[in-house]
Amino acid sequence: MTDLTRPAFHGFEQIPLREYAERAYLDYSMYVVLDRALPFIGDGLKPVQRRIIYSMSELGLNASSKHKKSARTVGDVIGKYHPHGDSACYEAMVLMAQPFSYRYPLIDGQGNFGSSDDPKSFAAMRYTESKLTPIAEMLLGELGHGTTDWSPNFDGTLEEPAWLPARLPHLLLNGTTGIAVGMATDVPPHNLNEVVSALIRLIDDPEATIADLCEHVRGPDYPTTAEIITPVADLRSLYETGLGSVRARATFVKEGQNIVINALPYQVSSSKLIEQIAAQMRAKKLPWLEDLRDESDHANPVRVVLVLRSNRVDTEQLMGHLFATTDLEKSYRANFNVIGLNGKPQVKNLKTLLSEWLQFRKDTVVRRLNHRLEKVERRLHLLEGLLTAFLNLDEVIHIIRAEDEPKPVLMRRFGLSEEQTDYILETRLKQLARLEEMKIRGEQDSLARERDQIIAVLGSGAKLKKLIKDELQTDARKYGDARRSPLVERGAAQAIDETELVPSEPMTVVLSEKGWVRAAKGHDIDASNLSYRDGDALLAAVKSRSTQQVAFFDSEGRSYSTLVHTLPSARGNGEPLTGRFSPASGAAFQALASGDNDQRFVLASSHGYGFVTRFENLASRNKAGKAMLNLSSGARVLQPALVANTGTDRIVAVTSAGHLLAFPISELPELDKGKGNKIIDIPKAKLGTERVVAVAAVGPGATLLVKSGQRTMSLSFKDLDNYLGARAARGGLLPRGWQKVEDLSVE
Repeated sequence: MTDLTRPAFHGFEQIPLREYAERAYLDYSMYVVLDRALPFIGDGLKPVQRRIIYSMSELGLNASSKHKKSARTVGDVIGKYHPHGDSACYEAMVLMAQPFSYRYPLIDGQGNFGSSDDPKSFAAMRYTESKLTPIAEMLLGELGHGTTDWSPNFDGTLEEPAWLPARLPHLLLNGTTGIAVGMATDVPPHNLNEVVSALIRLIDDPEATIADLCEHVRGPDYPTTAEIITPVADLRSLYETGLGSVRARATFVKEGQNIVINALPYQVSSSKLIEQIAAQMRAKKLPWLEDLRDESDHANPVRVVLVLRSNRVDTEQLMGHLFATTDLEKSYRANFNVIGLNGKPQVKNLKTLLSEWLQFRKDTVVRRLNHRLEKVERRLHLLEGLLTAFLNLDEVIHIIRAEDEPKPVLMRRFGLSEEQTDYILETRLKQLARLEEMKIRGEQDSLARERDQIIAVLGSGAKLKKLIKDELQTDARKYGDARRSPLVERGAAQAIDETELVPSEPMTVVLSEKGWVRAAKGHDIDASNLSYRDGDALLAAVKSRSTQQVAFFDSEGRSYSTLVHTLPSARGNGEPLTGRFSPASGAAFQALASGDNDQRFVLASSHGYGFVTRFENLASRNKAGKAMLNLSSGARVLQPALVANTGTDRIVAVTSAGHLLAFPISELPELDKGKGNKIIDIPKAKLGTERVVAVAAVGPGATLLVKSGQRTMSLSFKDLDNYLGARAARGGLLPRGWQKVEDLSVE
């Protein structure tokens, strides 16, 4: 009878989608963190790296063997231990073979394994060959000595080491990078001698502080000879917290009139660097450079030549600019986030890293000694039985010949163990006969002394520390080398202001009625004679210099600015300002001005309002500009008037009805922005038909030119006395025939 109260099982489990997604994502996250992206503190390797090294050792590809095809290694790795893509596995293998990527390469590659200029340019694995380097022995040498745990591979048919018994802290020597789920690691490489020195200091003085250890580990040591310019305090903070950054800078020498860059920061490509410098040269941002050459070869892996225009170029200033604007100076993130001895990821400081690795090394050495002790004691046990057999050889032979089951008889007759008896029975008679008592006893004495030494080391913490120290020092003498990356504390590089990089040349900026702009060299340009697009014509032109900025004003009273030297040449029609700026829909450009930041201009509207302002206020880096002049309905922006002297100049305004007013500039306020004050009076009744045509600032000795049709009238500073009045007055009427004024200018 069916139990109706129990739900039927259909071969699958029903759980809420939220719970399933949470569990699946957590499982995936933990896999990525523990089995892919983060290294283990003991051997400093990620799983794929560990499997490559182990697989190569199993293939017999040690440092003394011949190279074999990389494809064979990759196939072995992905077929036995790492069921992932062959390209990813091969790339991890290549990385360990590149001397410009690894401080102490673990693989000796033969063939094209990429170059420092393009690390990804390595040949396919069917073309390259590889084997392990001598220093890889520091990871594998103790593998068969019971020093590691073993776990089944992905299909359970083989076993692989859970970690490699590293004799040196590989994590700090070669560093590592990795991105997991919600965390990442970036450990820079270090110098072997410095790290070993710090380890010995920590063994001798477990209470040593991070500051003490930093006397030995002075900073990262990259494979390149570029300078590390990070301040000592910042490096100390990095080692205290496990988080920070390291800044490296290229080195250069002066050869005659050339600058030769001979070392680049870690992982910086010389071809990419040359592209960066060449782009600045094309943009005319490096007028001090005449040419750029890449003379790198096998003898000189990095040799980038900068050809200077003259010997007067300030080399330090130029290189400072290049350091700030190219990859000649680069910052590297440091994040000591690794999987600790407890199997959990954690950001560790320098002392914690070294202390945990020393604990790992101590555990490894103890396991190695215990493993050796077991083998020595087993051999002594076997030798004891063998000696008994040798001393009673005739009787042993007789028992073996006479008895159907000689094993139990031998065990009872001579008091042998089962293991000793099996060993005797497995020994060939010829070999047993040749054994001499002295040889057996000599081996027994040697093994007994070794056993006593091992027991003494295992029983004494001091002797165990000394053994670890001696082994570290031996390895350091064998594989250690001098520091490559010099530590030089320098200030941060400063980019040269763009205007300083451009030669100061006279320029004339031309703006057309439809908002097209261009710049012509020189101040003697007749803008009216330039060619314009069909339906377009000259609106205004101003004299400037290539190092200055030019400001444009639209019909909304907003100002926009750009550097003059970035404008297109006057040989063509220029470019539309709407390509550089983003004015409001329907807004049109109506005026422009150019000058130095401290120069004053009179900014006014056609309704007769305005103010004095500094050019700095007109500049705006925003593509949408900045609100500058408040315009009443129907008013337009007039061409700004350059002020020569704020103490003696007179402001002159003229209307379309021929009214001209001059008054001291002191009567008009200086503002940053706004509507300003009334400059000249236009009766309300005439505001729709009469407007201000132009404003000008005239100083003593200057002449005001009043343009009317094809004629021009000149008024000296003294002549303006006839039109003097108070600000906001109506002004005097120009002579008959000159009342239809089109423009004002000052000479």
